[in-house]
Amino acid sequence: MALTWLAEPTVNALRAALHTVAPQLADGTITPRNLEPSDDPQWCTASADIDGRFVVKFAWAHPPALRIRHQIRMLDALRAAAPRLPLPTVVAASTDPAMLVTRRAAATPFFAVRHLIGPADRQNAANELATLLAHLHDPGVLKAVSETMGTLPEPMAHASTETLRARFGPLIRPNQRDRVMNWCDWADQALTAPGRTVLVHGDLHGDNHLWTREPPRLNLVIDWETAGTGEPEFDLRCLPADCDIELFTATVAQYERLSGTTVDMDRIMAWHLRTVLGDALWRAEAGIALPDHRTPAQWVDDLNARFTALATFGQEAAREEAARVRGRSTPAHGHTPSAPHRGHHG
Repeated sequence: MALTWLAEPTVNALRAALHTVAPQLADGTITPRNLEPSDDPQWCTASADIDGRFVVKFAWAHPPALRIRHQIRMLDALRAAAPRLPLPTVVAASTDPAMLVTRRAAATPFFAVRHLIGPADRQNAANELATLLAHLHDPGVLKAVSETMGTLPEPMAHASTETLRARFGPLIRPNQRDRVMNWCDWADQALTAPGRTVLVHGDLHGDNHLWTREPPRLNLVIDWETAGTGEPEFDLRCLPADCDIELFTATVAQYERLSGTTVDMDRIMAWHLRTVLGDALWRAEAGIALPDHRTPAQWVDDLNARFTALATFGQEAAREEAARVRGRSTPAHGHTPSAPHRGHHG
């Protein structure tokens, strides 16, 4: 099957391609999003609205064309393997040139509705997120999709802890640097053993799941171009920041009930750490503002607040005491060494 892409990132080039892929849409009003030239072929991709009713994703380089082709195949496989998943409605798809046209949903990104989720709605929202992930992570879904698509890729993780140790320090306050080093040591320990393998979305942040507003309900999950094999905790890693802590922990608890499995909170937070700091690192080094227009140092403060709220650190003594009371000694799992934290005042 041929794989080609647009010759240039212009509306005229997109319109010409639409005449081939979806001629009924080619003369519509095209409103591009993120249509900017890039020196890095990895990011030579964008999307556009057509007549306010359709969304088209396209590429003008080989790497993103591969991702569009992967998403086309993944959506086909998931429609058969997991029909209860809220997937986009495909209007047209092509690999020559690489292009995916979907129907625009009457929904909005989670980031725009999360403030509407109060205590009364929290359990329903947690159930929506947990149900999505439990369906996706069902072993039968991975088996069926693998049989259709063959060997699946692993989603690209953000910066390694080695990279963070080497390059993140100059971006933050001096009194935060030891704290970040300590977190990296802890994350390495938490992720030492391999996790359970499932089919993961791979990029489930708040712009990629769309919700209705009143009441807040999950409507659609988009951007499946990095879906592949991973561990459940990897798919949960964005929720500690995207949700408040109460919604995040309620989602984890409901996921465990629906899936009949347990997840490791330390592993979620280790992936979360790498994702947050990795995102801040590449944006800072590329001269791109962070999404909320704050600083990497402020993101480290946010991370510290989340770790404190979740009691991810500082529980070793409590666990050892509980084990002593039960009459046995059980080492704390996946936890920071008992040496004092460095830079605790950061």
